[in-house]
Amino acid sequence: MGNMIIGQSGGPTAVINSSLAGAIKAAKANGIEGIYGMRFGIEGFLQGQVVDLGNLFTDLHDLSLLKRTPAAFLGSCRYKLPAWEKDEETYRKIFALLEQFDIDKFLYIGGNDSMDTIQQLADYAAAHGRSERFMGIPKTIDNDLPFTDHTPGFGSAAKFVATSMKEMIQDNESFGATDPRIAVVEIMGRNAGWLTGATVLSKDPECCGPDLIYLPELPFDEDDFVARVERIAKTKKSVVVAVSEGLRLADGTLVCNYGMDASYTDAFGHRQLSGAGRMLSNALSYRLGYKSRAIEFSLLQRCATHMASRVDVDEAYNVGYIAVTKILEGETGKMVTIQVESREPYVSRYELHDVHGIANVEKKVPLDWITPDGTYVTREFVNYVKPLVIGTISPYYAAGLPKHLKLRNVPLCPSPGNEP
Repeated sequence: MGNMIIGQSGGPTAVINSSLAGAIKAAKANGIEGIYGMRFGIEGFLQGQVVDLGNLFTDLHDLSLLKRTPAAFLGSCRYKLPAWEKDEETYRKIFALLEQFDIDKFLYIGGNDSMDTIQQLADYAAAHGRSERFMGIPKTIDNDLPFTDHTPGFGSAAKFVATSMKEMIQDNESFGATDPRIAVVEIMGRNAGWLTGATVLSKDPECCGPDLIYLPELPFDEDDFVARVERIAKTKKSVVVAVSEGLRLADGTLVCNYGMDASYTDAFGHRQLSGAGRMLSNALSYRLGYKSRAIEFSLLQRCATHMASRVDVDEAYNVGYIAVTKILEGETGKMVTIQVESREPYVSRYELHDVHGIANVEKKVPLDWITPDGTYVTREFVNYVKPLVIGTISPYYAAGLPKHLKLRNVPLCPSPGNEP
């Protein structure tokens, strides 16, 4: 039996390390002796940055703590592999490293772009008669991977967003003696509004929820937006609006980039998004004369492990565990998916899907889950997301604060150009 290596890629989530814990547990349970980890994903692997996870996790308590640790324990990257037909040298280097460590099982935890890495490696192996196998483990707070009901990381981010929105609405309602107070809350979501829509969960008998919710699936109209806020402000002293960072005008211009040059893009061509909430808040203050505040949850949405959903933690662990068992059965070029059989009571199961239908594809919120006027989400959306935020996983505390694992002072395994 050959060895296994696993890496993490893209933006972290509150449960990305739960998937890592599940994979390590499955590898140990199935007698895989060499269990390696890539430092900083495929980019670090190309530099020979490999650590021995098998010897690092000899205590099951450490795996339990790993599940409660935010960010990418192994380190992440946003590195796009070139097409192997155009740069075969990069692939020769990767497969030479796999041979050196006797690795025939390669697992990668990530989203759309990470599945592109699995696709490229699996295709190269198939085209060159290689025996190595490659498996994708889903992860993204954006919830935009196709062929899976939802993605690990989304449920916990949705729980954080809805909880924070509920608490913030109560705060905003504390000041209502004079002019209206307006808050525009910016939520992550480049092209898909799943996470912004999850703010609807803050609406319950004790909280009115956001007054307006804008998703990037539909074009944004600033004049209509200002008019709606003005009408609401005539009857309420507190107005709270949830907007996606990826809002676009009818001509495709990003709201956050309106009137400015935003030229930075990552390796996959994605622009850094931030500022839609601030721009819209300023527009409201200027055009209506009311006090308006922009609030951006930013990285807190994806690193708040202290507020992780129990459903999310368990499913993240399970997809990591199942990925190892399936790759041991000979599967390759696949990603583990979550399928829901019942939402109430909640029952899910796991399948595999060919990564070729997943890599670089985005699943957006169905348009019939958005109200016809484009300013809220429907009951179907609520029913979809509600069970994904259920339950909690208590942190381990030290001196009153959550305790986490940190990968430090761990020597790299010997590799070419990186002697111990």
